[in-house]
Amino acid sequence: MLSRSAVALLAASIAAPLLAADEPEIKWVKGPTKVALGDQAEIALGADHSFAAGGDTQRIMERLGNTVSKNEVGLIVPQAQGQDWMLVFEYERVGFVKDDDKDKIDKNAILKSISEGTEEANARRKEMGIPALHVVGWFEEPHYDERTHNLVWALRAKSDGGEEVINYNMRVLGRHGYMSVTLVDGPQTLASSKVEVEQLMKGFDYKVGRSYAEFRPGDKVAEYGLVALVAGGAGAAAAKLGFFAWLAKILAKSGKAIVAALVACGVAVRKFAARLFGRDDPTSDRA
Repeated sequence: MLSRSAVALLAASIAAPLLAADEPEIKWVKGPTKVALGDQAEIALGADHSFAAGGDTQRIMERLGNTVSKNEVGLIVPQAQGQDWMLVFEYERVGFVKDDDKDKIDKNAILKSISEGTEEANARRKEMGIPALHVVGWFEEPHYDERTHNLVWALRAKSDGGEEVINYNMRVLGRHGYMSVTLVDGPQTLASSKVEVEQLMKGFDYKVGRSYAEFRPGDKVAEYGLVALVAGGAGAAAAKLGFFAWLAKILAKSGKAIVAALVACGVAVRKFAARLFGRDDPTSDRA
């Protein structure tokens, strides 16, 4: 958790881009229910979770300073005030990804590629007045589950201010592409949020005719395999995503500290963060 002074400095640096336009209304779907992830998959929400569909997810990402891929199909956040993780879903329609190279994943080469991509993205962060982010190393090395066709890895990164963030990445292979699932949380709470997300993902299913096992000869086949899936642009994009999402959850959790330092724009920042996560304004009388 950031100190009050650190929160104030970070808030001051991003207040202008966040408040440049009216914050769009996000249509949150609250569990328990089942929601669609685009036209390819669906997931069952728990009673303590809220979901934003693809269009709203893209608007959220834009407001957080991310480059939107237009492949975003949903976002899940917890309702409990003590939990502040974010789960982002993107569907990549690249064709059937063969897993023949599952034993050839070079963790060192992959880490180097993702680190370089993150450093390139720091130029944009600098333009926005946001501290740079640097990949520190693996939190969990890449591994592939042949039974579920899930590729998993987790990255540890650190801002110039010394604050850490973890990107926990999943790639769930399907018949026509893969679902990119990114969990963003801090290192102190990732263990518990990971357990909850793993439980959530048990309710994830591709729709009939779209699962990995339903591949048929003649289907489009991706031009790359598992190694490129981790080492390529998707990995760098996931690392970039983490800092902005993590910063927003800090705003949602620390609105009172922000308003003390930013009297002029603190209220708007608080409301942006609270609405972003589908929660009450943390500085309201109900807080």
